[in-house]
Amino acid sequence: MTIRTRKFFGTIFLLILVVVWSLLGMTVAQTPWLANNGWLQAAFYVIAGLGWVLPAMPIISWMSKADPVDPEVG
Repeated sequence: MTIRTRKFFGTIFLLILVVVWSLLGMTVAQTPWLANNGWLQAAFYVIAGLGWVLPAMPIISWMSKADPVDPEVG
């Protein structure tokens, strides 16, 4: 798979990740045990806001892998 194809699919995966992550975050944020406590809300938003980076890192590293060198071409 070429780097161009990996970047295309990686971009789609990242968009899906961000949409699903934000929808799940909004759902959890509306639960009564979280909505009634300001400190828990603050902690939740910090964790949820930074938490999507962990699943995104392997996708980004996969996207940026170099193409294998073809010995016949170069």
